[in-house]
Amino acid sequence: MTERSVLLIIGGGVAAYKSLDLIRRLSERRISTRAILTNGGAQFITPLSVGALTGEKCFTDLFDLTAEAEIGHIELSRSTDLLVVAPATADLMAKAANGHADDLASTALLATDKPVLFAPAMNVRMWEHPATQRNAARLKADGALMVGPNDGAMACGEFGAGRMAEPLEIVVAVEEYFKGDGAKPLAGKRALVTAGPTHEPLDAVRYLANHSSGKQGYAIAEALVRLGAETTLVSGPTALDAPAGVHRVEVETARQMADAVDAALPADVAVCAAAVADYRPSRCADRKIKKEAGGLEGIALTENPDVLAALSEAGPRRPTLVIGFAAETDDLERNARAKLARKGCDWIVANDVSAASGVPGGVMGADQNVVAIVSAGGVDRWPALAKTDVAKRLARRIA
Repeated sequence: MTERSVLLIIGGGVAAYKSLDLIRRLSERRISTRAILTNGGAQFITPLSVGALTGEKCFTDLFDLTAEAEIGHIELSRSTDLLVVAPATADLMAKAANGHADDLASTALLATDKPVLFAPAMNVRMWEHPATQRNAARLKADGALMVGPNDGAMACGEFGAGRMAEPLEIVVAVEEYFKGDGAKPLAGKRALVTAGPTHEPLDAVRYLANHSSGKQGYAIAEALVRLGAETTLVSGPTALDAPAGVHRVEVETARQMADAVDAALPADVAVCAAAVADYRPSRCADRKIKKEAGGLEGIALTENPDVLAALSEAGPRRPTLVIGFAAETDDLERNARAKLARKGCDWIVANDVSAASGVPGGVMGADQNVVAIVSAGGVDRWPALAKTDVAKRLARRIA
């Protein structure tokens, strides 16, 4: 018996062919699909193929009198649990963001009282255009969900952000919305996340630290728990509240973080987003060091434990998937590849923390991030995204 339903709106783009696979993947998960095929979408796939896969009439025309008599565009947009727009073209997103309703797809989007998930697909220049970015931001502010777009080669011959998310990525996003027991792909899995800075004491009042806010790690922990993972967050000092459903272990130093991480094992996945201090003062004074006495000159340092390398070591306690972070100011991908080889982890999330990242004021402490996923299979470059969106996208990839 089908438990959930989706109204799929198929926009006019080459990626429309992926929507056929999306229908099949949803059906495998007992999610039924009705579909609206736009005039543009019908240039790439046919109503017959869509109807054959959904097992329902494929809706195309706003003024189809038979369809209006039988169901009506208002009822069509509301007799479902979730609307999915895939591919979501620049035009469809613009219509939805600005309340236009001149065809069946845009009318359904305006008339619905259900959440909408957009899977953008367009040329990289169209995606990066300020108008499209404004429309995407407006849709999110209005409560819409987003999955993608991904980076990669496009049918037009260009490369960059704009490829529609793969069908299974969209399925995971749909399942994330449907929070039933069988709709959490990480249910039964254990996740371990580190976040924030470490503070390495120098004396009774001073410490060595960095500018990490912990926002990215906390967002990742929240995204993993939303996908069903039992999640432990080992956090250095931050001003953030623990995400709902996450077990937080608060630490201060790198050595405390290493001990807490070891205590949290076993885990299926470990995401090391914390900015762990590489070194600590060799000696911590029990009272304030007076600068007049020259005590702050020539501070001796000792190397801290390497949390990521320890997690990546082969053995029965090694998580199936170990993900590290590399905050770099230059040679981002080269340095990330070197770290991947040196640490022995599975992926490196390389984030550009330089002034050239495109994030006003820099990534550290900001709400946006610019990352690339570096693995043995290559480099997947992501556009500038909100840290919460980076977290959701990474969690879907983990799932």
